[in-house]
Amino acid sequence: MTESIIDRALAWAEARLGDPSYAGRCLGFVEDCFERGNSIEVFGYSSAQEAADAYGAQPGGQPAPRGALVFYACQGLVGGDLRRWGHVGIALGDGRVLHAWDVVRVDHERAIEQLAPPPTWTSPAYIGWVPAERLLAGCVPRQWDAP
Repeated sequence: MTESIIDRALAWAEARLGDPSYAGRCLGFVEDCFERGNSIEVFGYSSAQEAADAYGAQPGGQPAPRGALVFYACQGLVGGDLRRWGHVGIALGDGRVLHAWDVVRVDHERAIEQLAPPPTWTSPAYIGWVPAERLLAGCVPRQWDAP
């Protein structure tokens, strides 16, 4: 069942490649991929770093498996608030990550560390990944309006 949820989440995400509307909202993008792609609602966190800490993201010896959440540490100013916000994307299973940076895009999971950060931000540093099941634990059905 998780595989079909991941398939629908990635299909929803891939349909948004190049979309700039998620710039600076990586966690919202990842949550929307799973939620809107599957008509569910997941328990959310206020930042990618908070989610990485809560889920216990750890580096793995291999690239993250398909559907896994891949986390990065970074900090910067948002609305005058300097915090460790972090960054997150969804693994495609072949070393690449689909994520929202300046636009929704695909990059190799370690190449994300080389992306130019927004002004006042530090470059992302790889933390690790967690399986999609961590995000999906406790999800509930929900009917979403069209995106």
